[in-house]
Amino acid sequence: MAEFVEKYINPFTDFGFKKLFGEEPNKDLLRDFLNELLKEEQGTITELTYLKNEHLDQDLNRKAIFDLYCTNERGEKFIVELQKTKQNFFKDRTVYYSTFPIREQAKRADWNYQLNAVYTIAILDFVFDEGKNEPHKYRYDIKLMDQETCDVFYDKLTFIYLEMPKFLKTTEELETRFDKWLYTLRNLNKLDRIPEELKEKIFERLFETAEIAKFSTEQLNNYEDSLKYYRDLKNSLDTAFEDGMEKGKEEEKNAFVRRLKEKGKSIDEIVDLTDLSEERVKEIIGNEG
Repeated sequence: MAEFVEKYINPFTDFGFKKLFGEEPNKDLLRDFLNELLKEEQGTITELTYLKNEHLDQDLNRKAIFDLYCTNERGEKFIVELQKTKQNFFKDRTVYYSTFPIREQAKRADWNYQLNAVYTIAILDFVFDEGKNEPHKYRYDIKLMDQETCDVFYDKLTFIYLEMPKFLKTTEELETRFDKWLYTLRNLNKLDRIPEELKEKIFERLFETAEIAKFSTEQLNNYEDSLKYYRDLKNSLDTAFEDGMEKGKEEEKNAFVRRLKEKGKSIDEIVDLTDLSEERVKEIIGNEG
């Protein structure tokens, strides 16, 4: 069993993210985060229900697997995605994902095309290339709008991107509860105690949930695997994938694809993680799986 130097889990690992936000006993953490994120237009979400996170596009015979998918008491849908590394077409992916909760609403009988709102929220452990010139802008709120007037044309489809590496506030600079959420997500695994500025009931719950020493043996093993995968992904993709087509990098990219397959990732998951085509992935792994 691994001995962890950190006291609290890394929320950018699959295990850490789902431990904090994807388990029924911790649903209040996700609800509070969404309330702070969307308070300007949502008011207060009083109830959240987790929904099935795996969806099949019947036309393309391709799966889409959301990190988290839930609905509130008004029937509005929320996709919450954690993205660890750059993807060339990540924005396209989020737009594609948003079509599933839209199409689901068409299954109702006698449907008159009235839609409930759909929110796609991406927590990013990287910075968009076009965002590098705005070092202090870490939140992007995207809606359909009129280009001439800049007025929102349709307010039921919202994309929110949070570039976490840009959030550099210290505890002394935290002004809002949303600031506190971003600070916690950004720094949780680097902390050895709860800062005084975060001593509120909801954050105390989060820190208690995130304490590695309280995990069972099975949870520790799962977290260790998730942490190794996260580090492997970051090391491989943040270096090789950024310029992976340059001479000498292609084999490194191919080796990473094979490692993903060895770790049990499906072809669909590898395609999502690497932006390679399904045909190219199958070619690299020798048509296995």
